[in-house]
Amino acid sequence: MKSLRHSLVTRIVAYFLAISGMSIISISLTMVIAHSSKGDAAAINLAGSLRLTSAQIIELMQDRAETENTNNINQLIENLTTRLDSPTLYEGPLFSRNEVILEQLDELQQQWQHTLMPALEQVSTPNTVDTTQAKAALNRFIVDTDYFVTLLESSSEAKVRLISIIQVLFLVLIGLLLLMALYDVRHNLVTPLRQLMVLSSEAGKRNFHHRSNFRSHDELGQLGRTFDRMASELNTSYRELEARVIFKQSELERHNQALQIIHNGSRTLYGGGNDLCASAAPMLRELEDLLEIGPIVLALRSEHDANDMEILATHSSERPLYCRDLACFACLEDPIKASNLEFDTEALALPVAVGNLILGYLTVGYQIAPSATTRQLLNTLTDHLATAIYLQQRIEEQQQLSLIKERTIIARELHDSLAQSLSYLKMQVARLERMQAKQFPAEQQSGVMSDLREGLNSAYRQLRELLSTFRLALDKPGLQPALQQTVDEFSQRLGFSVEWTYQLPPHLLSANEEVHLLQITREALANTLKHAHAGWAKVSLTFSNAAIHLAIEDDGIGLEDDRSPPMHYGLIIMRDRAKNIDAELIFKNRPKGGTGIYLSFTPKTERLIEEGNR
Repeated sequence: MKSLRHSLVTRIVAYFLAISGMSIISISLTMVIAHSSKGDAAAINLAGSLRLTSAQIIELMQDRAETENTNNINQLIENLTTRLDSPTLYEGPLFSRNEVILEQLDELQQQWQHTLMPALEQVSTPNTVDTTQAKAALNRFIVDTDYFVTLLESSSEAKVRLISIIQVLFLVLIGLLLLMALYDVRHNLVTPLRQLMVLSSEAGKRNFHHRSNFRSHDELGQLGRTFDRMASELNTSYRELEARVIFKQSELERHNQALQIIHNGSRTLYGGGNDLCASAAPMLRELEDLLEIGPIVLALRSEHDANDMEILATHSSERPLYCRDLACFACLEDPIKASNLEFDTEALALPVAVGNLILGYLTVGYQIAPSATTRQLLNTLTDHLATAIYLQQRIEEQQQLSLIKERTIIARELHDSLAQSLSYLKMQVARLERMQAKQFPAEQQSGVMSDLREGLNSAYRQLRELLSTFRLALDKPGLQPALQQTVDEFSQRLGFSVEWTYQLPPHLLSANEEVHLLQITREALANTLKHAHAGWAKVSLTFSNAAIHLAIEDDGIGLEDDRSPPMHYGLIIMRDRAKNIDAELIFKNRPKGGTGIYLSFTPKTERLIEEGNR
């Protein structure tokens, strides 16, 4: 009982169990009574058939002249006997037959066996004429059977009335329990819930002064008192949160401004070359003023040793040791503030690194320890600085490598062409000196002089070709403009337009390969100009099946064979250049006349892949 008074859930469960129990009892009683009615309808039907059979016997007794009627009477008597002895009339579920019904049934059986059967047996004999007694007995039997049917019907109706009474009784009890439950729920559940809804609505409106003041000891009463305590605590917490939100909002706005400064400064940082004073110093000073930190010192690690070189400082009292611009005073601004910060601040050292490669350190001074978000901003700043410094270092290295490669190509070209010609001339001069010392005839010396003259002409021609080639390669970037200029040049010298086709993907060839292709093309066109007497020429440079294909064709006089003529080194030089780039070079006469020079090789793109992965 105590739990019923102090627990709303317990009372609701008790109401539910009581209503459920009454419903189960009502249904069970109804099922039992309904089950006891099983067989009543069959018994009534069978009893009715007894009346019908008796009436049929009386009707057949009217005319017993025919043997068929006598047989029918016997058959009906046999059916009547069988039906009267049927278990359906007296057997059934428990309590399905009362004593009055059983007594009436027993009387019908006695009447049939002792009175009606002897009379019918007499009538069924052929010599019997008087059937009055038998008919009277049958009529009495029919009346008694009607009474028996009436008893059966009254018993079934009584069961139906009992079911109705039970249903009405339990409905009334369940209705009373429902009224009690509704009253309890309304006063102890609905009304407190409405009050709690009002409290929650007021709390949603940030009014934490409203109270429930519940006095009950059930769950909702405890909930109301808990809600009152929660509202009081929320009121205190809300005031504290408001102050924290205002602080966080101002901090977030400040950090957004810092991110905007870093974003704007990064564009200057990436485009400012290696002048960090001009690109990074303004951004660092703005961040100092905004985040209330500083001074900031940037030191870069030497690539040759582990020494850190101070490159940039903000609000410093002294110029950085490795400052390159003595006319700049960016680091020396606000000396009073710098002297104050020097004694009152602590420092936070952040590595400026790309992956595992440490490029230097960013030292940040502070008076108040920076928050976690400020540290994240500083880490973002160091990432931008590291990326910009790393990219600038890689660009400078690439420029140095490009310069070294260009010098190597020029040196190799001079060695392969002009240096060999000069060596040849030096040997011819030595030969001429020996001939003069031995006073050889002038005719023999004139042959050497002729060789010297032709060697000088060849060396001069190679020098001009090299100068033309390097002017083309250096003045305009890429192979395509150089080839276009070469084709235009020889079109003017040949007196007709040289056809040309260029179909190469960008950035496919190395500088060495481009120079060799350009020199081979110029040498081939020079041979066309000097020896072919052509009226048509074509240059084609294409890429297919992972290979470069160069074709220079003309419709001139052609070659006797694929060997170079004496004292003409053009074809030999082209073979040497093709060999340097692992290319296959073929000289042959065209079927339609003229000469065709065909070169094919696979470019060494691994160099580009390796440089792209750095």
